[in-house]
Amino acid sequence: MTPVVDAVVVDADVADRIHGGWLGRIAGNMLGKPVEQGEVWTRARIDRYLRRAGALPLTDYLPEPADAADEADLRPEWRDCVRGRIDGSCRDDDVDYTILGLDLLTAHGFGFTTEQVGQLWLLRLPYLQTFTAERVAYRNLADGLRPPLTATRDNPYQEWIGALIRADVFGLTSPGRPRRAAALARRDAVLSHTGNGVYGAMWAAALVAAAFTAPDPRAAIEAAQAVIPASSRLARTVRRVLSLHTAGLPWSDTLDVVGQETAQFGWIHTVPNAAVITAGLLYGDGDFSRTVALTVRGGLDTDSNGATAGAVAGVRCGAAALPPQWAEPLADRVRSAVFGRDGARISELAAETVELARAAE
Repeated sequence: MTPVVDAVVVDADVADRIHGGWLGRIAGNMLGKPVEQGEVWTRARIDRYLRRAGALPLTDYLPEPADAADEADLRPEWRDCVRGRIDGSCRDDDVDYTILGLDLLTAHGFGFTTEQVGQLWLLRLPYLQTFTAERVAYRNLADGLRPPLTATRDNPYQEWIGALIRADVFGLTSPGRPRRAAALARRDAVLSHTGNGVYGAMWAAALVAAAFTAPDPRAAIEAAQAVIPASSRLARTVRRVLSLHTAGLPWSDTLDVVGQETAQFGWIHTVPNAAVITAGLLYGDGDFSRTVALTVRGGLDTDSNGATAGAVAGVRCGAAALPPQWAEPLADRVRSAVFGRDGARISELAAETVELARAAE
């Protein structure tokens, strides 16, 4: 049964949870960034990497690679993302869009239009820092198209994960209000996505919003399920993960089953990545470190999945209770390609988010 979730008063505890959501998103993104290439860094290979480095169970950022073959296949930014080397966060689109969403709500309020989302992209986001569906939509905007055509012309990425990674800020500014968060995320998502690509954004925003009041991760997932069409492939896949968890299958077996059932989708598609996020949250069982570790070990779009699961887990535990090995290396700083935001303080971004959430009460 879908849990009842209600809007909450944005008091000091909720403000701490919003801060935790920001820290969790950035930490989860940093954890997954070195191995973000799903066809190379499979679940089995990620675990081999960790075993070679003596880092299982994983309770901290990735260790440095133990052999040259692994090092050659890591993302170029890996040296700034592994334990012992982190000094503030790396720049990444998973965080750029959260910051850009914050700027959107500050500039236009909660009544923003999809056209205003596009205008902000053109003004504040460099074209070469966009990818897949977002780059197509950006090009279509520059060509003079308006939504929803920006999402559909020459866009083979319409159901990929891009809109989902943009959605967290709508949940962080709608604590306890998953339907409101989903409606905001949909308005943003249709600039570049259709179908399950849009549903993924709605689901992720609702998941973050529900995390403020749901009694456990499963209840938050069920609340997020309620905002998307039950017959969609996304909803059916998330239900499948929920049922396998209920049946007592181990985490790895659950991902094996769902991986086979979604094998026709690529590693950046919304549906299989939502399954990895769902499994990470369920089997993480409310523990921040276990949640982000399992999610990243699940493979596919590791940095995006780690970011979303980290945001949910960070909201649930709050900034004050976030394990220090995740928060302290970030040094309260974030790199960003969003114009005017590079080097922003994470605590200040969280404070801005708190003010928006209070304005919406």
